[in-house]
Amino acid sequence: MRRFGKMYPDAGYGGMFRLWLKIPHLKAYNSFGNGSAMRVSSAAWLYNDIESVRHAARLSAEVTHNHREGIKGAEAVAAGIFLARTGQSKAKIKEYIEREFGYKLNRTCDEIRPGYHHIETCMETVPEALTAFLEGNSFEDVIRTAVSLGGDCDTLTAIAGSIAEGFYGVPAELREECYNRLPKPLLEVLREFEEHIGRI
Repeated sequence: MRRFGKMYPDAGYGGMFRLWLKIPHLKAYNSFGNGSAMRVSSAAWLYNDIESVRHAARLSAEVTHNHREGIKGAEAVAAGIFLARTGQSKAKIKEYIEREFGYKLNRTCDEIRPGYHHIETCMETVPEALTAFLEGNSFEDVIRTAVSLGGDCDTLTAIAGSIAEGFYGVPAELREECYNRLPKPLLEVLREFEEHIGRI
């Protein structure tokens, strides 16, 4: 994580994560920021049972976001992606997330939108991203719905979009556009990852 983070130092990281990248001996900093949930998606594709997915999500979070809420956010998103990619209904995904992680997913996006503001915690990003996924009716609609909430909308959309990918897949033209925008080192990692999980 440090190696790739240092390759792209101006990628918009949070202040503590930037510091963690620079100082090799710096340990996890008890964060409950939404970065742990934003970066976890690959864990959901690497394993074929939900407990292994959740374990990998915990490990990916704990190197920096070792606060219980940071870990919970990462686990919830990874679990949502896993359930989506393995054919579970949105109702089942919602029920699992609420039961296992205690997130309340009873507000609609219309109810969230008026008072929503820029906040970078898992507690006030993960439920909203999940709600955008639950309300959307296609990959692109989930993306648009997440953006429409405002707040920390790039992170919110990364989270909602990662679950939508598991549920709907990504349209070929959008996938190709993203490939064209990636620098070569990241594209090579992505291609290797997709080959590993059998996508290409």
